Amino acid sequence: MSSYESRKTGPKSAPVNPVLAAALWMLGALACFSTMAVAGREISLDHDTFEIMFYRSCVGILIVAGAITATRRWGEIGTGQIGLHFVRNVAHFTGQNLWFFAVSVIPLAQVFALEFTSPLWVLAMSPIFLGERITRPRAFAAFVGFVGILVVTRPFAVTLTPGVLAALGAAIGFAGSAVFTRRLTRTQTLAAILFFLTTMQAAFGLVMAAMDGDMALPTAVSAPWLVIIGFAGLMAHFCLTSALRLAPATVVMPIDFARLPLIAAIGWLLYSEKLELAVVAGAALILTANWINIRASVREAR
Repeated sequence: MSSYESRKTGPKSAPVNPVLAAALWMLGALACFSTMAVAGREISLDHDTFEIMFYRSCVGILIVAGAITATRRWGEIGTGQIGLHFVRNVAHFTGQNLWFFAVSVIPLAQVFALEFTSPLWVLAMSPIFLGERITRPRAFAAFVGFVGILVVTRPFAVTLTPGVLAALGAAIGFAGSAVFTRRLTRTQTLAAILFFLTTMQAAFGLVMAAMDGDMALPTAVSAPWLVIIGFAGLMAHFCLTSALRLAPATVVMPIDFARLPLIAAIGWLLYSEKLELAVVAGAALILTANWINIRASVREAR
């Protein structure tokens, strides 16, 4: 090749390391999840959880509809699995409402610690709804995670508050959503899942928010936070999915665990929340249980 051709074509760019790319996607997910928690806390006095879910879903509809139109995927939207979509979205809607309530009344680090039990609830539900077998390592992971729940909640030492129960309920709701999503992915595309996610939950939110006849409209103060919640919620899951496509769960999920110390720092800086030793110890057990479960999944896949 001549020197002219070399200068014309230029040096070839080095391929991006997939692990590094996955880590960058996960940093985006961490930022989005944390932003959504702060936004939910900030507007908790202006809107109830049903209103937040309705307005969040409306933002989501605009984003999803725009993406489907741009990629010409409206043909993928069908009603063949409408019943399963409904059940999946009831579980997610319930979990997300409880999550928004929890972030408004208990320390953010405690919410996230209990939210991390969701994969363990998936482990418990999988034999029932997916016909998956629980192996010994997975059973041990569930036991360690359960001990972690007891340490975080301290049910025998302190009174269980509605916020703690809501955070646990949110984890169970998210687990149910994950289980039914697994079943949906056997026949449904991501476009269909996201379309029914946003439209069904907008309908659920509107019905529940309007039941008391006192539905608050967005204000100049709350509207930006609602848009942030809608955008951050979708982007968080998009970033997480993108990361898992580039690198194995054993690489991606430990980065996701950084959500806990990150939100603890945010809670301390913004709301002067103290991080209790019980939350740290229990969270360590819960994260360890998740790691055991991930390792078991990788070994079984080989």
